[in-house]
Amino acid sequence: MPEEVLFETENRMSRSDVAAYLRTVAEKLESGGDLTLSAGDQSVTLDPPAQPTFEVKAERETPGGGGPGELSVEFELEWDEDGGDGGTGGSLEIE
Repeated sequence: MPEEVLFETENRMSRSDVAAYLRTVAEKLESGGDLTLSAGDQSVTLDPPAQPTFEVKAERETPGGGGPGELSVEFELEWDEDGGDGGTGGSLEIE
């Protein structure tokens, strides 16, 4: 399925700033409110359903030249535009 990027930004931030941003997202989700993402001249408002699919992925990208790799953790909410739900997986825990 082709992908259309509606919003994208990448910034170096302190861990506490990232935590504050994620707390704001969590509060919006908990209250049932829309999520409006904005940076510069970009902005998009999304209305996640009551039960979106939540994907957590940890990755290591290794460069072809054998230098040091890059680690990442990605958090993704996903849902069908027509209101259907996504897949299900095992129980998620963060320690």
